[in-house]
Amino acid sequence: MAYKTDMTSTASEPLQETNLPLGPPLRGKVRDCYRLDTPAGPRLLIISTDRISAFDWVLPTPIPDKGKVLTTVSAFWFNWLAELPKPVSHHLLTTDVSAMGLPPEIDQEPLRGRSMLVTAATVVPFECVVRGYLAGSGLAEYQASGTVCGVPLPAGLAPGDRLPEPIFTPATKATEGHDENVPFETMVAALGETQATVLRDRSLAVYTAAAAVAAERGIVLADTKFEWGHDAAGELLLVDEVLTPDSSRFWPAEAVGKGQVPDSFDKQFVRDYLASCAWDRASPPPALPPEIVSGTRSKYLEVCRRLTGCLPAGVCESV
Repeated sequence: MAYKTDMTSTASEPLQETNLPLGPPLRGKVRDCYRLDTPAGPRLLIISTDRISAFDWVLPTPIPDKGKVLTTVSAFWFNWLAELPKPVSHHLLTTDVSAMGLPPEIDQEPLRGRSMLVTAATVVPFECVVRGYLAGSGLAEYQASGTVCGVPLPAGLAPGDRLPEPIFTPATKATEGHDENVPFETMVAALGETQATVLRDRSLAVYTAAAAVAAERGIVLADTKFEWGHDAAGELLLVDEVLTPDSSRFWPAEAVGKGQVPDSFDKQFVRDYLASCAWDRASPPPALPPEIVSGTRSKYLEVCRRLTGCLPAGVCESV
């Protein structure tokens, strides 16, 4: 009998976890990753589940089709990066599950639309964060000291305002809890000035170009974080997901410039709900009510449609 992936959902239900016969997976908050050794070199199979996290907890309730949105949006941007006048090298090889060379006993159907086969890379141990607008932790710091991640900014900026120019604010990659913002000089000390400067300049260039594309679609890219890595030959690649609602703060353009931070196309409904309930953030989080699940899903689908011009294949509006 053919092996069926040991999952907590079927292809028509939210996918919370995979257990494929490919060796132990590396599980992040959202993605399950499997290492594949191929004649062409080491590869990773990255599967975006429908798990959702908030306040450093993975929540017990998934968001249907969230993983498909992340994969569709990442693939859109990776393809766009490859077509720039100065293409940006990245790790994506294919999103076509049938072309990934998976063992025949694996049921491919639950993996469709949410899987990427990528070149394995040694990841640079810094999040490369670019901020173009005043929001989040940067806003709180600015209101207290007039800086964002130690970068001085002009006085008088309001919440949600555009910065005079995008700024690069790296962070260390935490295995648990929050990443920690660090000065650029910390990155230089760890990586050397040449590599740190390349990472900064490439991150700023990708952000600036992507922000222009998003603006054409009525979306403001307020900030984002990139991950970079080196392949076996030492080439620098853009890795992980890229410019998705989980790694970026997207705002509807019509809501910007009104003296407050707009609601984002992401899990803001989830954060607001959890902040309003009695959960203490120290014990396991509560299940999400249906209206929060539906509202969050709608935000992910909306930004996917606005950016890419379509919904993920096989996904419809209703839950």
